[in-house]
Amino acid sequence: MVMENAIIMAAGMGTRMRPVTETIPKPLVKVHGIPMVETVIKGLERRRIDEIYLVTGYLGDQFSYLTEKYSNIHIIENTDYENINNISSIYAVKEVLDNGADYLICEADLYVGDGKIFDKKLEHSCYFGKMIPGFSEDWVFEQNSEGRIIRVGKGGTDCYNMVGVSYFNSRDAKILKEAIEKAYEVPGFETLFWDDVVNRNLDKLDLIVEPVEEGQIIEIDTVEELERINKSR
Repeated sequence: MVMENAIIMAAGMGTRMRPVTETIPKPLVKVHGIPMVETVIKGLERRRIDEIYLVTGYLGDQFSYLTEKYSNIHIIENTDYENINNISSIYAVKEVLDNGADYLICEADLYVGDGKIFDKKLEHSCYFGKMIPGFSEDWVFEQNSEGRIIRVGKGGTDCYNMVGVSYFNSRDAKILKEAIEKAYEVPGFETLFWDDVVNRNLDKLDLIVEPVEEGQIIEIDTVEELERINKSR
């Protein structure tokens, strides 16, 4: 049986949520009394994930309690989080991507409102996505007639929007690892999102969209959004 591991990306500075994030990393900000990253971890627990690699950077020492609370969490430090975009977080864990396991890759600053999304039987590499009618300027997925993702990028009409969770089977995880390494060899890699690398390698990867519904995964970017959702119960 193939192992199923997870990577949680928690290195960012969360600048859009200042002043809250001046003293606490955004993934540890509480929503309805629970740190956002723990809503992700609890979702992964439902899948009986084997190993979780938590990539930290900004105020990284504050995450250390998680290794005591959850026995399968391993913290990996991204020392380049200030100078290189989030491609650096995948680069920091690139060696584990080639260990024969399937991988869920999750952003840490998500509020998982419905952990059942992690119960899905995933038989194909995919991005979780939420359908947004009309134009969206956020990260979206364009698909061909067979449902295969043919573009990952910003801006699109009547597309599934990125929600911060993806799944790469062992084959595609290995391809991702090699693509990230090659991207680091090209000048200007410092500005790349890791999803840019995925977009550039869609001819090799085989990705579809796994739909999620409104409220199952919530991205909270600003203090105002945080206050709004915390008042919603």
